[in-house]
Amino acid sequence: MSSEFRELLKKIGSGTHTHKNLTRQQASLALEMMLTGRATPAQIGGFMIAHRIKRPTGEELAGMLDAYSQLGNKLSIIDENKEVVVLGIPYDGRTRTAPISPITSLILSLMGVPVLMHGGRRMPTKYGLTLGEIWTNLGLNIQNTSLEQVQTSLAQKNFGFLYLPTHFPLADNFVTYREEIGKRPPIATLELIWHPYKGKNHIMAGYVHPPTEKMIREALTLTGVKKFTLIKGLEGSGDLKLEQTNIIAIDDHESEAGFKYLKLNPLHYGLKGHDYPLHSEQEYFEQLSKTIKGEMTPLTLSSIWNGGFYLWRCSVVETMEMGLSKAEELIMKGDLHNHCHSLSENLNYV
Repeated sequence: MSSEFRELLKKIGSGTHTHKNLTRQQASLALEMMLTGRATPAQIGGFMIAHRIKRPTGEELAGMLDAYSQLGNKLSIIDENKEVVVLGIPYDGRTRTAPISPITSLILSLMGVPVLMHGGRRMPTKYGLTLGEIWTNLGLNIQNTSLEQVQTSLAQKNFGFLYLPTHFPLADNFVTYREEIGKRPPIATLELIWHPYKGKNHIMAGYVHPPTEKMIREALTLTGVKKFTLIKGLEGSGDLKLEQTNIIAIDDHESEAGFKYLKLNPLHYGLKGHDYPLHSEQEYFEQLSKTIKGEMTPLTLSSIWNGGFYLWRCSVVETMEMGLSKAEELIMKGDLHNHCHSLSENLNYV
């Protein structure tokens, strides 16, 4: 048992009226002790529950990011002048709506925007369809690539994927605790904004609850991240919705607050459709394959909507309208299929 960790646990777990928030340094130490096993399993489980009940602060989340930065792998700089887009997707996957982010990442990387994704195996609380499974179905064996292969892929093809069990096993060990406590701990929020890249980052992540967005902004500011896009997207992902106005927080260094909100309604751009339900994983895989080959599918409109926004937000095009036009062109010509095949063939992902 660690008496030092016990004091940190007592600080956050003392009840509604007497608990205290951790400093950034204390939060970093707490997570470091959990990741390295200096805290006991009982202490780790207790911390996860107590921290969830208390609710984390932006400063605590910044400290936890410090611990991830210290103990996790980081990819080296591929270009001093380029921002790497880090797409933060909930690790527990999707169960209700079809994921669009793989198509978005293909669009961005094909247009010269480096994209880094990360995730792991199936985990609670949703045990939903994971990014790793999607990319494997598309022919990219992201689960068995070395860190050097990921680095090469990011540098040469503008796409990389860090798989937790392979590239950050210390963090993957937490899955067992999450299964046993049955609740999503604050670490799940940390995963959305983890940026394992040493150069300039553009954090593009999803969220569900407005307090989470505020906490993420505070954590990113404290850790020196200057470029961010936070989307109240489908199932907490960065996938824009087709059926309603999307609320998006982006950095704005000219304003006193340091950020501003965008409200994007697809109807304003002539797009009217539905967010495609995840009826079955096999059906999704079939529709995904058809979509990137250029066939019109129930995923096509969402793919154009998301692709257009991300191209515009990443400064590939000057306007949303231009982004939508370019995304539609890339999708309908089958360019995404060729790009995906190039990723798997030329860089030995399979």
